[in-house]
Amino acid sequence: MEMKPLTRVVLGLVCLLVAPTLVVVPMSFNANKSLAFPPQGFSWQWYQNFATSPEWSTSFLNSLKVASLVAVLATVLGTLAAFGLDRMKARPANLLRMLMLTPMVVPGVVLAIGIYAVYLETHLVGTMLGFVLAHTILALPFVLIAVSASLEVFDRRLETAAASLGAGALTTFRTVTLPLILPGILSGLLFAFATSFDEIVVSLFITNPYLKTLPVQIFSSITRDADPTVAAVGTILLCATTILIGGGMLLLGRERKGRQ
Repeated sequence: MEMKPLTRVVLGLVCLLVAPTLVVVPMSFNANKSLAFPPQGFSWQWYQNFATSPEWSTSFLNSLKVASLVAVLATVLGTLAAFGLDRMKARPANLLRMLMLTPMVVPGVVLAIGIYAVYLETHLVGTMLGFVLAHTILALPFVLIAVSASLEVFDRRLETAAASLGAGALTTFRTVTLPLILPGILSGLLFAFATSFDEIVVSLFITNPYLKTLPVQIFSSITRDADPTVAAVGTILLCATTILIGGGMLLLGRERKGRQ
């Protein structure tokens, strides 16, 4: 079956956008100590270097700890905020929602400078708590959007029916509301984790030599020696992020199909 011209144009644009990302994958198997494309030879040594190097392993564990804490904290706060906004009047709720979504709109450098200025006064630069709070600010909008989307299609008559049968507010939430919006909450958690794990701009402003996340270590490595370990890490992050984001989209898709 012959493709239409418009379909060809769209496919061409998709390939153009995806190609620079996929180039990193073959570069990670380069046998030479250089970020060259096409790669010369085949070697697993850069993945081995990532697994055995203290700098890379420590920064990976730091990112994993921060992202896990951020995912939990942002999910709890974002879910509570979504519930509160869903039950407020339209005009105040829209205003508060816009304010909570500003981290997605404000340029990252501007936000990073503001966070850095506050952290200098509160001595949070280079601390685990500082990273968690800063990344939570960035991840919160994604949770808010995901949970709000679930609440928009939630039938409140189910809560009314549960209350009429004698269920309290907490019981109604636990047995009726939570199971129905759980896919939205889980997708928000996945987006929050991915946002924190990949964050680089804010992290560069609040890091120190003793606490580096993986993206900061990548930036330091690429400016220092640029060996293909960076490409290996990039490939791992690409696969992990694709799985996380794909999982979140799948959860939202299943939820929408279940409501139809």
